[in-house]
Amino acid sequence: MSCDRRQLLRSGLGVGAVLLVAACTDGAQSSGPARRGGTLRVGALGASARIERDPHANLSNDSDFLIASLVYDPLTVPGADPNVAPRLAARWEPDADLRRWSFTLADGATFHDGTPVTTEDVVWSLRRLRAVGGPSKMPVAAADITADGPNRVVLAVPEPNSQLPLLVRLMTFTLKKDTTDFTTFVGSGPFVVESYQGGNARLVRNDRWHGTPPLLDAIELTRFESVTALGNAVLGGQIDLASNVGAIAGRTAEGRADLTVVRRPNDTMVGVAMRTSDGPFADPRVRTALRLGIDRTALVTQVHSGYGTIANDILGTGDPLYDTTIGQRTRDVDRAKTLLREANFDTGRTHRLVTKAEAPGEVESAKVIATQLAEIGVRLEVLDQEPNAFYDQTWLKAPLYTVSWGTNDSTLFFASKLMATGSNRNETDFEDTQFDAATAKALSAPSATDSVREVQRIQYDRGGYLVWGMADGIDVASTRVRDLPTLGGYARAQLEQTWLDW
Repeated sequence: MSCDRRQLLRSGLGVGAVLLVAACTDGAQSSGPARRGGTLRVGALGASARIERDPHANLSNDSDFLIASLVYDPLTVPGADPNVAPRLAARWEPDADLRRWSFTLADGATFHDGTPVTTEDVVWSLRRLRAVGGPSKMPVAAADITADGPNRVVLAVPEPNSQLPLLVRLMTFTLKKDTTDFTTFVGSGPFVVESYQGGNARLVRNDRWHGTPPLLDAIELTRFESVTALGNAVLGGQIDLASNVGAIAGRTAEGRADLTVVRRPNDTMVGVAMRTSDGPFADPRVRTALRLGIDRTALVTQVHSGYGTIANDILGTGDPLYDTTIGQRTRDVDRAKTLLREANFDTGRTHRLVTKAEAPGEVESAKVIATQLAEIGVRLEVLDQEPNAFYDQTWLKAPLYTVSWGTNDSTLFFASKLMATGSNRNETDFEDTQFDAATAKALSAPSATDSVREVQRIQYDRGGYLVWGMADGIDVASTRVRDLPTLGGYARAQLEQTWLDW
């Protein structure tokens, strides 16, 4: 498993994952009203060998995804609370059983060539996404994606699922039916591609867009091969916005009167998966000991340079239903040692902690964790594995390895996709009938907050994840750039309501 899983769930298909955002502010507001006009110069990371123009393919370059998200419309985008907002779909409603969801298309949606967006285009696009990306990108089978009249699309699933509007965020970009040439970039989004070369593009405002009209005249996107080059470009004034540039550039930009550091909380989780079914970490007392043995504050400080927050061993920290009443787990070396003794854990053996250079700080986190856990008697050898080898040899198989996920705004998404019995992404091989029942109940009843809390409590008590902290997403921008997105994950790509203060 390589780019499919990483693109889908670090971005978060969440599945954010995540993903996108309708409009958020950067906290540096102008004293006057938003202004129309100007060209925003944006830099984003992207390797030349991975340039991709097909919006349904694996968009592993940030630069490619930014272009796609501004040119094409997905059905829905992320919001804050609730965490799903309209885009091409103006509204949606389920049947009584939460198995059949109807999405009504926005009035006046047209492609950039002036032709209207039809339900045939949407159905064809969603079926193509399923064929190209499989269930990880399109959770509904092709035969269950149908049109219902001139402006409604129906998605049917075999089991009740209250999360379907969230699951169609991000990658559900709509193309014209039967599109085969992706070099023309004919979408229905807020910007039109005026020119494109080698992953660099100039996008101009789509005055016919069905949504709130963009304020910028144009966006000029430049692709950068390294985070260092991207950071230097914004620090030197060659670009107005460095998208997802990271903590080093953020620290350098702090205090500069001409620059703003945008911190997007709950952007990325870097943690540890502990196999629960067999092996040295199968005993829940051992897993609790490891959680008690780490210093979360020190990890956030060392790994994320302080641009982050501690977490509490539950995935989905940005969810409006995240349970903040569960007590924050803190370091307790004595208790951790006691639990290891009670579980007869072999402290004389060295165990392998496998990691990979995927998310920023992931390899460093493994080294810090190994040092910290040595204090409770757990000996770890850190193995830094090449990402493709990691997904072929380690992911879903090894007793202990690092994981990273983006756009952590749905506890139920992670519960159903990563921890439910039988999931093909069950990273910890977790199997718990009480957990499965609580997850199924929560999915079948949108207001079942007690079940959502139970899902989180079980994960906290006996799940297989060590979730020690959340990294902020870091963008650096000129102070004249206003209303930048502030939600985590690929929400940073939604720039349609950003504007320039002259």
